[in-house]
Amino acid sequence: MYICYVTLWKFMVFFLSPSVDATNPGNNLYVTGLSTRVTSADVEKFFNKECKVLECHLVTDPRSRESRGFAFVTMETVEDAERCIKYLNRSVLEGRLVTVEKFLGIY
Repeated sequence: MYICYVTLWKFMVFFLSPSVDATNPGNNLYVTGLSTRVTSADVEKFFNKECKVLECHLVTDPRSRESRGFAFVTMETVEDAERCIKYLNRSVLEGRLVTVEKFLGIY
């Protein structure tokens, strides 16, 4: 269990750290409520219905490879991200109600 949290922490520090970009320009989204059965491709396809996805990172358990229930999605523009928040927040993916919000950085 300890290794899993270390892996997650390394991801957040090195790839999502606000020090790399002073702030989120607004096109990075934090998605929660995902099923353990969902894949990165499923999440990307879900967001591509609204707008163009640049990058999708589904956080998974390193041993089981199952989804941890959340993902980070980078949209092409701020407007695309806002559209996804407006239309995909509190919508259903794989039978689960998902939340879509602007990623605010490390808490």
